[in-house]
Formats: sequence, C-alpha cells, structure tokens
Amino acid sequence: MSGADSRKDLRVPNVRAAIIPVTPFQQNCTLLWCEKTGKAAVIDPGGDLDRIRDAIAQSGAAVEKIILTHGHIDHAAGAAELREELGVAIEGPHQADDFLLKRLAEQGQAYGIPARPVTPDRWLNEGHTVTVGDLVLDVLHCPGHSPGSVVLVSKAERFAIVGDVIFQGSVGRVDLPGGDGKALIRSIKDKLLPLGDDIAFICGHGPMSTIGQERQTNPFLLGEGLL
Repeated sequence: MSGADSRKDLRVPNVRAAIIPVTPFQQNCTLLWCEKTGKAAVIDPGGDLDRIRDAIAQSGAAVEKIILTHGHIDHAAGAAELREELGVAIEGPHQADDFLLKRLAEQGQAYGIPARPVTPDRWLNEGHTVTVGDLVLDVLHCPGHSPGSVVLVSKAERFAIVGDVIFQGSVGRVDLPGGDGKALIRSIKDKLLPLGDDIAFICGHGPMSTIGQERQTNPFLLGEGLL
C-alpha cells in the first residue's frame, strides 16, 4: 500500500490495519477498517495528510471517524484539517488532554509541523466503546505519557491500539507536560497486562508487539519502572 509500510500491516479476522508513518517523528498513523462493512477510522493523523489520503484511497474503505489516542503534536496535528476534509467526527482522547489540543498550533511552530487547535466531537472515558463498522473497541484511560492517553482494545479480535503508552521494549516518555512515570507504569500493569499475553498491539512509534512479549522482556516492566 502506497504511503503505508506493508510489513507492518495487521491482519486479524474481519479487520485490516495499515500503518502510515508520518511527521519527522515517524508516528504510526493507523488506518483501521472493518472488512465486513468497509467502514474505517483514521487513528492519530499527526501530519503528512497526502500520505494518509493515498492510504485511504488504496484501501477502498470509507472513513467514518477520526480517533485520537492523545494530544501530542505528532498524533493530532492533522486532525482538524482532516475532519473538515472528510466531514467526519473526532473521538478521543480523554478530556484531560484538552490543554494539549488547545496548544497544537504553538507546538507546531516549535517543531515545524503545521497544526491547528482541535476540540474532539466526543471525549473518551474509561468504559466507553468506539465502533468502526462492526468492530467494537473498548476504551481504557491510561494516563502517564499524557494525562488523557487512551488505549483501544478489541477483546474479540485480540488486538489493541496503544498510542504512546507502551512500545516494543520501551514505554512512553514522561518528561513532557502532564507526564507522570509512576502513573504510566501503573496504567500498563493494572490495565494492559491483565488483557492477556496474546493481545497484539500497534503502538505510536516503531514495530508491533504483544502483551506477552513485553511482560517477559520490557525492561521498564521487569525492573522498578519509572520513578
């Protein structure tokens, strides 16, 4: 798929997900779609909208919403423009990241990434669900990397979209405004690890992994975590 790294495409029953690295931060924007209905969501459109448009066109899917896992510039910079272009709603993150979304233009100037402030059409809270066609994703509020970070989990299809909460072999940085190392490790251990070792996840940067692999090998989970 043009604009997407096909080596990272996720194939699970009834679901497709193409990962589109965007911005100088190589953030994993994800085009997630339900194969049964052809309905799709763009998750974390941080920029490089031409690449995202190309991926949408080549998928043949119909985007019905934009989802934000959190409010940092590399995940949300393109959300306002893409919402206007596609005529769809934005869902997420948790409202605790409102202060970050209001400062996107300021962040963009600092990093050289065009951005506009954005207010989601729907904030996401713990226990909410998000639908993409027939796919149902449970919302977990996982603060630490940012106060309003959310994780989306398909318990039926056994995969998750985790934003910058956890990575293969690492975890999200906590030195940005609102970051909290202890809260991040608590979110991972209390909410993500209990999901089961077989859960595969797409993270905000780098390759995919599984809960089981990170439980066994992630140094931030094996030691004392982030103090």
